[in-house]
Amino acid sequence: MTILVTGTTANIGRKVVDHLLAMGAGEVRALTTNPARAALPEGVEVAKGYLRRLETLPAALDGVDRMYLAPTPDTVTEVLALARDAGVRHVVDLSGEPESWWGQVNDAVEASGLEWTHLWPADFMENSTMWARQIRETGTVREPYPDSASAPIAMDDIAAVAATALLGEGHTGRAYPLGGPETLTRFELLRTLGEALGRDLRFRTVPPAEAAEALRPDMGDTADWYVENVLTGFTENPVLPTSSVQDITGRPGTTFARWAAAHTAEFRD
Repeated sequence: MTILVTGTTANIGRKVVDHLLAMGAGEVRALTTNPARAALPEGVEVAKGYLRRLETLPAALDGVDRMYLAPTPDTVTEVLALARDAGVRHVVDLSGEPESWWGQVNDAVEASGLEWTHLWPADFMENSTMWARQIRETGTVREPYPDSASAPIAMDDIAAVAATALLGEGHTGRAYPLGGPETLTRFELLRTLGEALGRDLRFRTVPPAEAAEALRPDMGDTADWYVENVLTGFTENPVLPTSSVQDITGRPGTTFARWAAAHTAEFRD
């Protein structure tokens, strides 16, 4: 059984490869635009290609039984048609609830006629690195809603769930909301980072426009969208923790304190 993992130059896809190998997967094929950057382990078959360059996919899909699908809403329907024609049987997709921005990926997968497993992740713990420049330069993070709350999940946990769904049985037709093991406010996230760094970090409440301006050097044009939609959403609808990681993989989900302790280098000079 050959498993194709897409998006292996990105964080989650690359981690899916590692988990598949650790779990004893046989033939793992990795789709990447840059094999050198992906730094794939020995024994992984490399397929050079990109989900937005459809002409690169038929060869990569040849002989594939299952695939992990990274989200590319603009080409997802065409990608799935190629997968179906190539004989792919089961897709594990990273998407979101039907009403969300990533819901179009979810809907396209269900309409493809393939067997599917949806992964609907909450906010990534890794998103906190958007604060790294502010923390390094001033020790102060500027945001509008200190009490807005989410249940962030580590990308490695998402990858572990994806690998389990690709290799195991009983996951077909299941949609898994994936949150972390605890709900934390923005203030609590920053305090936890400060404890990991051994620093007294400050949260400064500012208007949304000022918060977006502070994030713009790191997020570019998406800063306004993130503040207006994601952070506001956390205020109106705090995200609750889930036990999905432990239920599916058999190991506890990563806490933010544990993640922060392992990633202090990303917030230091």
